Amino acid sequence: MTTTLGLIRHGVTEWNTLGKAQGISDIPLNGEGIEQAIALANRLSSEEWDIIFSSNLMRARQTAEIIRQSLGIASIFTDERIREINCGIIEGTTEEERIAYWGVNWREQNLGMEDFQVVAKRGLNFLEELIVKHAGKRILVVSHGALIGLSLQHLLPLRFPKTYIDNTSLTILTHTNNDWTCQLYNCTKHL
Repeated sequence: MTTTLGLIRHGVTEWNTLGKAQGISDIPLNGEGIEQAIALANRLSSEEWDIIFSSNLMRARQTAEIIRQSLGIASIFTDERIREINCGIIEGTTEEERIAYWGVNWREQNLGMEDFQVVAKRGLNFLEELIVKHAGKRILVVSHGALIGLSLQHLLPLRFPKTYIDNTSLTILTHTNNDWTCQLYNCTKHL
């Protein structure tokens, strides 16, 4: 039995445009982000998807809602485990501001950022639970760049030593006989 997961990063927000770290700050989609979500929903509308899960953060929920309406799926299930990495005190700052406040080595300082291993673990726990509870289904998961990227790096480390996830990109994973495969990575052909 094959379970298919479509991992989607939310649409663009004003903070994305400004280059600000968002983390768990609850920032809505901007006009461009709404347009991106509509374009992705139109792309997905020719496919069969059974369930939609979303991070509980507004930008992911808004993206998921646009897709849900287009696909005619009854409801969205939210889960805190697939929210973005907590960026601590750097949230709301740009790279230039971080360098001005904490110096060029700001990444090496303890600024309250959630550990990458912890982020990957909660992402993987969520995915493992999905394939058990919804085996054989086609599931969309609307989440965030760091959560998706870190989960992929730990799930398929040889394929993904590094990742970059674009806004409203689609990554498709399949799980068959205890084996994960990536069918599509970071696809934005709808944009």
